[in-house]
Amino acid sequence: MDDPILTIEEREAINTGRWFSSLSPSLRHDILRCAYVKRLKDGDLISARGDPPEEWMACAKGAVRVSSTSLSGKQITFTYVEPGIWFGDVAILDGDTRTHDVYAHGDTTILCVAKADFQKILATHVELYDAMLRLQARRIRQLFGLVEDLNTLPLRSRLAKQLLHLARSYGVPSLHHGSETRIGLHLAQEELAQLLGASRQRVNQELKAMEREEILRIEPGGLVVRDREALLRISSSE
Repeated sequence: MDDPILTIEEREAINTGRWFSSLSPSLRHDILRCAYVKRLKDGDLISARGDPPEEWMACAKGAVRVSSTSLSGKQITFTYVEPGIWFGDVAILDGDTRTHDVYAHGDTTILCVAKADFQKILATHVELYDAMLRLQARRIRQLFGLVEDLNTLPLRSRLAKQLLHLARSYGVPSLHHGSETRIGLHLAQEELAQLLGASRQRVNQELKAMEREEILRIEPGGLVVRDREALLRISSSE
């Protein structure tokens, strides 16, 4: 189902995104002027590995799951794109095909700019070249950080860092306990384990240990962070 208009909340997510909000008003205007909206259901395919790049996209609501399929046919999740984050530009910039499979995770809204329009904006706004370099540099820094964490931090610390990130991006204040934060993005333990490069069993053990320590609560609908300060301490310990 396509709808040409973003909701107030969706537009806010786009406009307040760290990268997009750093652009000049005229560049933001030209991007939004030619952008169109797609509304997707959980599991809908956005683009497949090997597809030619047709669109530059941003998540406006929900989440976008970036994954690949192993030789055994198992789907492996690498990351989730949160509201306000732009993606899909690598293949447009280098002219090659899509590198991963991309799906909607839950009810999701994405804002799209056609490849031809992206190239026109790039030709009109020299500023966008520098902005895209900054965007790629930020991704490389994040990638290096993830690799470093994988090789230097124990699973417990990596899990704490991931939970803090999810709470920042998808946190919803608890109605009954003001100090608690419910993680609105529902992830199966297998999906959380894939993000951490660990087995589901080990992640389950760490989650249950944190629950016993009253750092979080495991509920059928997802995870609730009870003690953010404890997660911060764990995330910085080696």
